[in-house]
Amino acid sequence: MLNKNLWTGSAEMKKQLAYICASWFGLGFAPKASGTFGSLGALPLVAVIACFGSLSIMLAAAAILLVLGVWATKLIIKGTDNKDPSLVVIDEVVGQMLAFALVWNNLNDWRIWAAGFALFRFFDICKMGPVKFFDSKVHNAWGVMLDDVFAGIIAAIVLYLINLYIF
Repeated sequence: MLNKNLWTGSAEMKKQLAYICASWFGLGFAPKASGTFGSLGALPLVAVIACFGSLSIMLAAAAILLVLGVWATKLIIKGTDNKDPSLVVIDEVVGQMLAFALVWNNLNDWRIWAAGFALFRFFDICKMGPVKFFDSKVHNAWGVMLDDVFAGIIAAIVLYLINLYIF
């Protein structure tokens, strides 16, 4: 007979795992600009997937990290007044991954990497349109994650246009 705790884990173990995931292996604990560190932390993952995987694998990884991020963020914010703690940067990882989705075939150009990073950070910080809606109106784990998903989507569209007409 299997031990139920083997599959569900203790509450403390789940919380520790949530902190590891949500902070993207500790990057969220940076004293300043934790979101920028989280975005930078996404770049090696995108690079590995670009070298050895495909766009489908990257989008699947982003979807898995989105679900994992909602789970981890929900555990972290439970019972607190802070509904978007700065240590949670897995949302930046997902958004940064999505920023490169429409230029997948041109990730061998350093300008794409620089522009994709800068555009995602710009839209994440400026909080326009749906980014602002999810940031200011949805005060739960989904809001934390989805504002960055939409920042990534907007960055992807702008990066695609820059790649098409400028690069």
